[in-house]
Parts: sequence; C-alpha cells; structure tokens
Amino acid sequence: MSKLKVGIIGVGGIAGSHLPGWAASEHAELVAGSDVNPDVLKSWGEKQGITKLVTDANDLINDPDIDIIDVCTPNNYHAPLSIAALNAGKHVICEKPLAPNPALIKDMIDARDKSGKLLMTAQHFRFSGKSKAMKAEIDKGVLGDIYHARSLMLRRSAAPTRPGFIMKEHSSGGPCIDIGVHILDLTLWFMDNPKPVSVTGVARAELAHQEGAFSNWGGDIPKEFDVEDFAAAFVRFENGATLVLEVSWLLHHDTQGEDMQMWLYGTKGGSHWPKCELYQTDNTTKQHYNTTLQNTKDQLEAHAQECVEFAQAIAEGNPSPVQAEQSMQVMAILDGIYRSQAAGGEVKIEY
Repeated sequence: MSKLKVGIIGVGGIAGSHLPGWAASEHAELVAGSDVNPDVLKSWGEKQGITKLVTDANDLINDPDIDIIDVCTPNNYHAPLSIAALNAGKHVICEKPLAPNPALIKDMIDARDKSGKLLMTAQHFRFSGKSKAMKAEIDKGVLGDIYHARSLMLRRSAAPTRPGFIMKEHSSGGPCIDIGVHILDLTLWFMDNPKPVSVTGVARAELAHQEGAFSNWGGDIPKEFDVEDFAAAFVRFENGATLVLEVSWLLHHDTQGEDMQMWLYGTKGGSHWPKCELYQTDNTTKQHYNTTLQNTKDQLEAHAQECVEFAQAIAEGNPSPVQAEQSMQVMAILDGIYRSQAAGGEVKIEY
C-alpha cells in the first residue's frame, strides 16, 4: 500500500520536532509544507527537499493528494485550520493545545465525526518510554484508586519571546496553556481521565513586566507580552479526586531549565514521574517499599514517536492515540483557571 501523504502547516518552531517522526514512519511521508512567511517556507523546503510549498494553507488543505495535515501554528489558528482540513477529508494531527477553549474543541470533534477521519492532539509526553512504562503499571492497579495528584511544570527565566507565544491574539494565554497543557494532560491520562467539575485558579504576570525582566531564551521580555507568567489551580473531579497544578515560565525556582514533576497518591500506593518510582506500604510488616521502573527507554524521541503512532493508527484502522475528548477535559480545566482568576474564586466546569 502506498504511504499516506503528509503536509505541515507552520514549518517553523515545533514542526522541526515532527520531521524525524514522518521520516521514520512506515506508513506516511512528508510531501508538502505551508507557511505565511514565504522566505521561511522557501528555506525550509530547500533544506528538507520538499518542492510542494504554498503560503495559503487552504491550498494544502484542499490538495487531493494530501492525506494528513500536521498543524504546527500558534494556538489561535489550530481550530479553524483543523476544522477546514477535516471538512476536506484529511486526517489531522494538531499541536497542543488542541484549541484555546472547550467550545472550539467541540467544533473540532463535530467536524471529526462528520468526516470520519482521525483527529489527534500532539501531546508528545504520552509517547516517551517513561510515560508508557508508568501508565502500564498504573493500569494494572498498583496505585489502587488515585485520590490526589500534584503536578508542576516550572521554569526560571525561560519564557518564549516570539509573538506566537506571548501575545493573546495569537496564543490566548501564557504558560497555563503552553506548558501546563503538557503536565495536566499526562496527569489526567495516568488518572484515567476523571471528569473535572470545579477549579479554583490564579493566572497572573508577576515578573514579566518588571524593569529589566529577561528570558534566557531570547533576551529582554518584549513589551507586547500580555499573557500570564504564572498559573496555579486546585481541581475537583466527579469521582472525588483532587489535583494541585503549578506552572510558570519565570518563577524564582531552583531549577536549571525546566522542572516537570508529578506525584500520584492512591489507596494502594503512590508514584513519581519522571523518576518512574512507585511507593507502597505493607501494613502487616510495617514496611515501606520503593520500586524504580527500569525498562523506560524511548523508541524514538517523543515528538517523533507520536507522528509514527498516528500514521500507524490510520493505516491499521485504530482510534486516535490521543482522543479529542480527553483534550476537551484538559482545556476545560485550563480555561477554568482563567475564568476563576477573573471571578476571584471557584468556578464550575461544564463542557
């Protein structure tokens, strides 16, 4: 069978992390690209050996030879491009967050259902060896009923400085939906995606507008920065479980680069990711036992592996590896954090 033909929309930034996956796939091959910047597009095409290049994404979406659209644009353009691609009969893998709010994700799900094609959120942390190993253990029931989680993704002086990340007109938010979406999606996946019912959250810019504020990723923080630099939340779920979430680009936190951690607490044990440790207690012997998972190596780098598994799911007639309904839960919580900040208290989550 001939390979599925892939076209990327938005060839800068994160698109580069997808390329090794399409190159490694047995089922798909990259054949086209689109970007609003013609110079960037031309340079990318020459480097990748791709000749089908268009500045209008609709030309790629409506190309009858394209089977898969890979959306790698800033957040606010995910939904319209993905919906157009689904309506044109394409399978879609879309960078996180799937959309800036739950209502748009609902529209994407509707388009997916009408098209009969697959829609996947590129939540690459699910595809790492450590994540797969931990998920397999949790699914065996080693933690029992998970009743609380603590999740954080914190950076020190490490904010992106490009407009696509720091201006609401392009991104809809800051670290809450840029990196919070990663650790929150992974946490909910490990917890078997319980339904969120309420959130108390804060989302503020405490450091970004201080005089001389800078990022190790790009010099001084631009004046156009109009999103939060810190967010935190307490979430309640329908099954009684709770979760504490903390995310920041600029926190005064003791870390080199990025501190991404998760603790899960269940009735039979606890766990830590990414250490891949399990914590259990034998009440009969009064002993504590700590176990470290060993077989946690990556098949490919996670961004690449997600592309491989998406193409494989299409070829084999399997469901999307990351369901849009699960991304709806993630975005309902993150959207709830912004609503809670505006309201000054707890808000209900309905979607």
